Amino acid sequence: MTEELRTTALGRAGGRFAKGLAYAIMIVFTAMTLYPIFWLIMNSFKATREFQVSQLALPKEPTLANYAGAWEMGDFALLFPNSLVYTVGATVGIVVVSLLAGFAFAKIGSRATKPLYNAFIIGILITAQSLMIPLFLEVNLLGIYNTRLAVLLVYIGTGLPLGVYLATEYIKSIPNALIESARIDGAGFFRIFWKIVLPMSMPVAITLSILNISNIWNEFALINILVSKTELKSLPLGIFKFSGSLSTDYGKQFAALTIGMVPMLLFYIVFRKQITKGVAAGAVKG
Repeated sequence: MTEELRTTALGRAGGRFAKGLAYAIMIVFTAMTLYPIFWLIMNSFKATREFQVSQLALPKEPTLANYAGAWEMGDFALLFPNSLVYTVGATVGIVVVSLLAGFAFAKIGSRATKPLYNAFIIGILITAQSLMIPLFLEVNLLGIYNTRLAVLLVYIGTGLPLGVYLATEYIKSIPNALIESARIDGAGFFRIFWKIVLPMSMPVAITLSILNISNIWNEFALINILVSKTELKSLPLGIFKFSGSLSTDYGKQFAALTIGMVPMLLFYIVFRKQITKGVAAGAVKG
């Protein structure tokens, strides 16, 4: 009996140690993740001279002049709305088209289904950087260079391969009996999609939204070759200005980086519960 109690006590002690170790590791990694963000925001309130003297200390004389200067010099009044339009428009386009294509590939069989599906999947293996020259030539050929339409079409097109794959695999898990029952009742494919497939596919729609909002908001390479007019550029291109002749103006540089980062932080903070549920459900069903 004494031996059993000793074994139980050791087991509990080992469990507490393992739990404590796990918490310690998570705290360390959380600190490693959050400290660079804190350091960036903290130094964005310092004048350049103060930053050069003390890079790790809290600002002695906090100032908002860096943000005012960065906002004006980076043309953020023009670029910020552009980034919102590109991010929201392209994300909605990717999610809607991916779900429609996924429904067709998963539930509407035809001879063209497999070749078309494979064509989409191949796109996952192709990097956006390898398409830069063909895309530049294509938008020029179509006469849509220096237009928002070109940016939106390219963003939607590059996001579809992964979107179609995830949507198709998720929609395959929806019981065929639901689709067949709706067909027997006389519902068309569009009504079935709108009334049955779309509501049941919200977890994967949320997952796709999370992936694309982050990617499109921070995208730099493609839009750099699609537009040259300042009024059509996005926030990352405005932030890039501070890596040239302004690279030594650390206060404005950090302020510009913070302006570009804060919307994504707010997005994750506000929608953290929906994001967690959507990713978890999408991972389980997908």
